[in-house]
Amino acid sequence: MDDTCIRNIGIMAHIDAGKTTTTERILFYTGENHRIGEVDDGEASMDFMEQEQDRGITISSAATTCFWKDHKINIIDTPGHVDFTAEVERSLRVLDSAVAVICGVSGVEPQTETVWRQADNYKVPRIIFINKMDRLGANFYQVMQDLEDKFKIHAVPLYLPVGSESDFNGIIDVLANTWITFEETSFGSTMSTHPVPEDLVKITAEWNEKLIDAVASYSDKITELYFSGEEIPRDLIIETLRKCTIDRTLVPVFVGAALKNIGVQPLLDGIVELLPSPLDVPPMKGISVKQGTEIMVKHDPEGPPLALIFKITHDRETGPLSFIRVYSGVIKKGTAILNITKKKRERINRLFRMHAGRPEPVDLLAAGDIGVIIGFKNAQTGDTIGSEGVQILLEEMHFPEPVISVAIEPKTLSDQEKLKSSLQILMQEDPTFSWKENSDTGQLIISGMGELHLDVLVTRLTKEMKVDARVGAPQVTYRESISQEVTETEQFSKILAGKENTATVTLTIKPLPTGSGVKFTSKVSPKNIPSEMFEAIERGVDNSIRGGIRFGYEIVDIETVLESVTYNEFSSTTFAFEAATALCFEAACRDAMPILLEPIMKVDITVPSQYVGEVMGSLTARGGLINSLESRATADYIKAKAPLAQLFGYSTVLRSSTQGRGTFTMEFSHFAQKTQ
Repeated sequence: MDDTCIRNIGIMAHIDAGKTTTTERILFYTGENHRIGEVDDGEASMDFMEQEQDRGITISSAATTCFWKDHKINIIDTPGHVDFTAEVERSLRVLDSAVAVICGVSGVEPQTETVWRQADNYKVPRIIFINKMDRLGANFYQVMQDLEDKFKIHAVPLYLPVGSESDFNGIIDVLANTWITFEETSFGSTMSTHPVPEDLVKITAEWNEKLIDAVASYSDKITELYFSGEEIPRDLIIETLRKCTIDRTLVPVFVGAALKNIGVQPLLDGIVELLPSPLDVPPMKGISVKQGTEIMVKHDPEGPPLALIFKITHDRETGPLSFIRVYSGVIKKGTAILNITKKKRERINRLFRMHAGRPEPVDLLAAGDIGVIIGFKNAQTGDTIGSEGVQILLEEMHFPEPVISVAIEPKTLSDQEKLKSSLQILMQEDPTFSWKENSDTGQLIISGMGELHLDVLVTRLTKEMKVDARVGAPQVTYRESISQEVTETEQFSKILAGKENTATVTLTIKPLPTGSGVKFTSKVSPKNIPSEMFEAIERGVDNSIRGGIRFGYEIVDIETVLESVTYNEFSSTTFAFEAATALCFEAACRDAMPILLEPIMKVDITVPSQYVGEVMGSLTARGGLINSLESRATADYIKAKAPLAQLFGYSTVLRSSTQGRGTFTMEFSHFAQKTQ
């Protein structure tokens, strides 16, 4: 198949906007599924994890392949819940484009804005599907206004709804000026076209005019034809609109009701006609391992093999499944390949193309493809794999820090090792999950993005991995930092096993602005010290950062400068340098006025207007700062920031003060100094 006929798309949205249902319909109409699976019945083929079916939400992004009009579409169905933001992030990283599913009733919701921002960061071209037009309160034109106001985009509808709520009975093709209906008995597979209903002729003409006007701004040819009064060919409009979609200057809008099987085939046409193939996407940024210079990786099926591992899941029978996106060359079954990130060779035992939970064996995956490798032992999310001859590291993925922790312990001592190995598997799969053993108490502490995130992971431990464990109450994961610049020198000298170990290290530590992370710089020339000693110094700093200053929390927003070292070729050892660095760093931090930082969360609350005053009052009492209040026909939206420590159990408080009608989502914003 020609590479221009491949589409790598993601389906993204706020929780409950209907993106999994939309994906199920796509699989049905493209012939992947012979029957339609429903989320509400727990039968959606994309939500194949047991928990996804139990909870009715998408947790891990499932990859699937389908075909429409001689085009191959690789789809990744991403979660809508804010606790699974890493799933969205890593999916967007490898996609060429996305379909944003927006609820026709609620419009642009808080999590939709978060996902849209993430897609902006990765410069992903998008089209929009306004779903649930059959639901009570659906208003297409209000949602259109919402899109322009919230996303600051130029949205152009290619289809308009005929009726809404229970009267919703088809869509109008704005370009063809026809009314399309979908046959109920064939689950919408049979479509019929009719003349536009009389009462909608005027509004169809208006939107047709707006569409032509929008594309004319980007095509002199269309402008000429328009002013000379000639008919503008549909192909020319679609070609211009495709270019604008890929450039992200216009965003095409589709409409329908996936549950009622209305509007999905036109959306599929839009995916094929308007979204980019791997050839249309700008080259990927990479770093040449040998030269250390930035290099642009073009889509090239003939080039050296290069792929990114964007997700890992574990199968009880086959072991780790590494989901990859191939950017260059061909990845073949039965060959060895280099994990460039880990500098280790791995063998590709088997290759699969995924159809939701059903794998299809293949012999190779070529540039532009998405598939699964079985056989990798050391791989982690974000690793680059490729040939030893041309080593290029693809841009790393950045994930938010875990902010909430709980203590976990096995019910019996014999389960201790099983629990640790299961936690290691979960950590390999999910970059926003971490665990560590408290050296003082021996307790195992697990950390994640939110209460739901940890709840899902603990349920996986107990149900899927059959580990009996007890879990403590959630705790806030704090961070430590410093507020002053300090320079310290540490001399290390010890005789171990009859051999002298000496090293002297001088470090300066400086506080950095919030959100800067950690930096390490050196004023010592690499010529003056062997590379293994230098690595030992870096190791000493890294381990100390993870160990904290006073409370054992990780250190952030700090720069460490290696000022000078004293190296003796007869007595200096890597052990001495690592120990001297750790002692020097810890002493400097203690003198640098250490501070405790707590996570501040962005909170989005949806609440009926009569409860707004009470909700704002209770949030302020919890140390929250109200950023904005927006009133809409159905509810009011409050945006605020509040310390995580004050938000435990807040969902119960909110439900009881709003008679169960208030909902809220939160995501990590930043760390700030704890005041009391």
